[in-house]
Order: sequence, then structure tokens, then C-alpha cells
Amino acid sequence: MIEGVKQQKWWGWGEEGKAYSHHDKPKFAPFVKRIVGVDINVSKTSVPPFSSLDVPATQLTDELRTKLEGIVGATYAQTDDETRVVHAFGKGVRDLVRVRRGELGRVPDVVVYPGDEDEVVALVNAAVEDDFVLIPFGGGSNIVAATEAVPGEPRNVVVANLGRMKSLLEIDEISGMARIQAGVFGPDMEDQLQARGWTMGHQPDSFVWSTLGGWIATRSSGMQSDKYGDISDIVRGLRMVMPGQVLTLRPLPSTSSGPSVREMVLGSEGRLGIITEAWVQVHRIPEQRELQAYFFATYADGLKACEQIAASDANVILARVSDPLETQYIMANGKASGRVGKLANKAIQKLMERKGWDLDGICMSFVGFEGSANHVRYHKGLVSKIIKANNGMGVGKGPGSLYDQKKYDTPYIRDFMLDHGLVADVSETTTPWAHALEIHTNTVAAAHKALEERGVRGVVFCHLSHSYHSGACQYFTFAIADDSEDNLVSYDAVKRAIQQSFMDNHGTVSHHHGVGEEHSPWLDQDISPAGVHMQRTLFEGIDPGNNLNPGKIIHDGKPGISSNSADA
Repeated sequence: MIEGVKQQKWWGWGEEGKAYSHHDKPKFAPFVKRIVGVDINVSKTSVPPFSSLDVPATQLTDELRTKLEGIVGATYAQTDDETRVVHAFGKGVRDLVRVRRGELGRVPDVVVYPGDEDEVVALVNAAVEDDFVLIPFGGGSNIVAATEAVPGEPRNVVVANLGRMKSLLEIDEISGMARIQAGVFGPDMEDQLQARGWTMGHQPDSFVWSTLGGWIATRSSGMQSDKYGDISDIVRGLRMVMPGQVLTLRPLPSTSSGPSVREMVLGSEGRLGIITEAWVQVHRIPEQRELQAYFFATYADGLKACEQIAASDANVILARVSDPLETQYIMANGKASGRVGKLANKAIQKLMERKGWDLDGICMSFVGFEGSANHVRYHKGLVSKIIKANNGMGVGKGPGSLYDQKKYDTPYIRDFMLDHGLVADVSETTTPWAHALEIHTNTVAAAHKALEERGVRGVVFCHLSHSYHSGACQYFTFAIADDSEDNLVSYDAVKRAIQQSFMDNHGTVSHHHGVGEEHSPWLDQDISPAGVHMQRTLFEGIDPGNNLNPGKIIHDGKPGISSNSADA
């Protein structure tokens, strides 16, 4: 490890010593047993010791080692096995399963840690001159195989971890913009901004373990995007090192400079170069922040309310609603209530029953507000009217406060599930409002059909997470009770069913996780063969030697398997 650079554990999400536990959540084990038949009080697998892995030896040549050490320094060119394995994968469930099994694929030969843009320039130019593969790496939280070397890659594979480039460089207080290095992790960035009275407001689930450069490279979106926008709205300028040149996009509110170069960089996943810094929109820290919780009788009611909130004069930071099964999951994940809490819950249930609600069909919602006290009060009033008009009811700030405290802990549960024989993952998409309920209904049905055909139990649930004028993102979670050696076959069957349902029901391949290798097979359906041709031509024009993170976005197969079909 490099001092001052955060690194996740090799076998799972986040830091060593931190893990999900259900022992203080008395309802969770019965919930899992009921929906998938798995007893989570009994572990089925465990993480093997790192020493048990057969890590392929580095193929780094002495000549290239000397050159790389000359660029970044010997300390910042690491070839030890654990560092190389940590940088061989993202944190998708396929990554987690394979690394536990010791199926390591093409492990990088060396991990380098450039300290400034000049060193990045030298690395990119060396990749072309010496014909090696160069893969940029931020927090390693990607779940679509966007940082993995192509299987069987014969050339040297070099990963560039930008973790040393993590400073807030300047703030334009008049324009409300900040210039920040791309390797900064979310919490470090916010600490630096908030020390000067500012915030960027971008809070993806991966916030603790992802970086500004990674957000830009994958077109990230945060929980508060209803107010602050997606990363594509937030980034106003940037610098990216390309072969033989550095792209400089000045920080401007808008331009009419032909096809947008900024848009070409957003979501490019390292195929065009390495992003070193960006100008981003920042905002003064709001006076007040509040999350209110609501319940709806049905998911359709909740979707309609979010649609109306997006179209109304109400300014919210987020408007989220979970379908019935996700609502049950959220409530099962709660700690044991005290006497007052139990009485309050019983009173709410009785009120719902008097309304004629089916308690198995209720849907939880969170709506967030920021600003002055008067602003928050006014917009809460507007939202309250919309909630009531759509068969909803408010239950106060308590559940929202708990959600706020635990919002970054969710990814830890995937490791826990694997320990208990459950393969769990997520897929997200957007549709116009006219198709929001349709895609939910049909995607859940498609996932269950795939589970049935595989002969395994599983579950799929969903929440609406980001709203726009014309539509919304829905975020699907699925878990498969399969602890066999073929569990990735089951995973692929369900994942393919979900992604194909997105294509069949007016959705997109991904809303904010990116393409990587996982989603590439559906691109021609998503953006048409002509769109794929445009992207391929762009990548080949900038990187004819295929040195910059090859195999991502446009490639001829899927992770680890030679195939060009989504049905393979």
C-alpha cells in the first residue's frame, strides 16, 4: 500500500474490519428465510486466506520497470501480489465470486501512482511508444468490469492509480466552481470543500470508495441529483491526458462548439485518455437539510407522486420510492424498536388498515429538502399535497435520519450474502414516465422467469432513485440462492433477463454504472448499430494501438468469455 492512498480489501467491499451484520436486526433473518429459503445464521462459505491464491507472476520486463520507475519513482511502482490483485477487478458480484475462487484472470503486472499531470503525460506516451496496456484506476468500486484487463492480454498491463492526485486546487467563488484533482475520494473532496463553506452535493452509493475521475469516466449520478444534477451537469471543464497531447476544456456554463467534446469524455471509461482534474459546480452549504419519510398504498401511487413532484414547483434534493418487496427489505433491516417506537409503528399500521391498504403492498418513500428554513417549509408543503393526492401519508423525519446515517453501508451486504450462498447484484435504467410502471412490472417478471428456468430461488426488488422532467431511473436489486459452482451461470441468466427487459421496455442499458464489459452486448439495441459505429470510430481514432483500457464499452464479447451475443 502507498501511504495516503486508500485501498479496498482484496476480497470485497471497503475496508478491512468493517462488514455487514444482521445480529442487531431481529427481522432480517426471518425475512431472508421467507423470500429465498436461506438461513443466514449459518455461513456456507468463507473468504480464503490471500496466501492460498495462485497469483500469476508479473510479466513486467526489466526495461519497462526501469522506465516506469523513472517516471513515478521506485516507491510508486508496485508489483507485490496483493496490490496487483486489488487492482485487477472492480467490485461487481462476478469480480467478488471469481477472486474468492482464485480465478484471477489477467492480473496487472504493475500498479503505478503518478503524483501529477506531467507524470500521467509520460505514462500515456510511454504506453503508446512501448505498446503496453494502461488502465486508469480510482477507488475500484466499478461493478461493470470497466477496470479489468482483457483475458489473455499478451502485452504488459499497467494500472495507474490516481490516489495521490487528490487536492482541491482552487475555488471560483463568484462563479460557484471548484478545480479539483481527479483522484480525490468523495469524503476527502467534501472535507476540503466544506472547510471553505462549499459542497458539490454529489453522493453516489459508492461515495466513500469512488473518485471524481471515476464519476466522470462512468457518467455517475448521486442520491441528491434531483437538486445538484448528475455528474454530467456538475462538470463544467476538465483536463484529460491523451496520446501526445492534453485535452483542455475551459470551465464554461454552456457552449456551441460543434459536437460536444465534453460529452465525449463523460462516460469514456479510460478509452480516450486519463482525466487528471476537473472544474465542477459547487454550492454554499445549505442552512437546513431534512429527509421526510412517506408511505404509499401502491408502487404505482409512488411513481405517480414522483412524476408530479418532478413536474411541480417543488424543489427537492431527492425523491425516492421503493416497491413493496424493497420496502419489506428496508423495514427488515431495521434495529429492534424501543417501546415508544413499537407503539408508533402499531399506530401507523392501524391507520393504514383503516385506509384499506394491503400492508404487504405498501411502499416507503424518502423526499429530501435543503435550503433556508422558510424554503424547506414551503416546499415540504407542496410535496405534502402531492403525496396526499396520490394516496400517500407522511411519517416524519425518523426513518429518513436512519437512512441518511447508513446510506453508504449498503454495498457491504453483498459480501455478507456471498458468505451465505446468495449471489446479489444491481442493475439500473431510465425510461420516460409513460413507461415507468411498465418496465418495473416486466423486468420483475423477466427476472423471475429466468430464476424459474434455472430452478433456483431468488428475489428482485426496485426503487425509483432519480427523477427528471421526462422520466426517471429505477434501480433493481436481485439476489439468487445458489451456492453451487455454477452460481455465475445463474447470475448471468438473471442479469441477461433484466438487461434485455430494459431494452424491450423503453429503457437504457445503464443510468449511472456505465458500460464496461458487462453491458456492452446490449449497446447496439440501446444506441443503434450506427451509434456503436460512431463510438468505435472515436476510440480507434484516438487510440489506434488499443493501449488505453481496451475492451471497454465496445468489445467483441462479455466478461471472460469470447462471444458477441447477449444471448450467449
